[in-house]
Amino acid sequence: MKLAIGCDEAAYNLKKLIVEHLEKKGIEYQDFGAGAGETVLYPDVAARVGEAVARGEFERGILVCGTGIGMAITANKVPGIRAAVCHDPYSAERARKSNNAQILCMGERVVGVELAKMLVDIWLKCEFAGGGSAPKVERIMEYERKYTHRDVS
Repeated sequence: MKLAIGCDEAAYNLKKLIVEHLEKKGIEYQDFGAGAGETVLYPDVAARVGEAVARGEFERGILVCGTGIGMAITANKVPGIRAAVCHDPYSAERARKSNNAQILCMGERVVGVELAKMLVDIWLKCEFAGGGSAPKVERIMEYERKYTHRDVS
């Protein structure tokens, strides 16, 4: 699996620790910023990660900022993307199994390092369960097509 990962300056430290965690697990990734001491607008990072995942260059993405909320809002503007803020194990599991979320968003000001690593592990091991969730995800995509006037399936 190849991941896209990005952060703003509010979550640089958490991103750095998540990257180290991914490296220990042998998971390939590309870092979309921010770098040490770099100030960025989180919507720019979220859009770059979302676009790269939507183009199929990466299977999934991880975005971190102060709360994860702004990153998720922005990433969800990219057609075809489902980004979920997850700050607990159940949400991380359901983001994948029920909602087929390709991007995990977290907040450095909300979760600690060990919890963040646990959430990444849960989210990475889970796959979309389909079943009763499939028509719901398809309905999400129907609304996306309706409002973007583009086929993004």
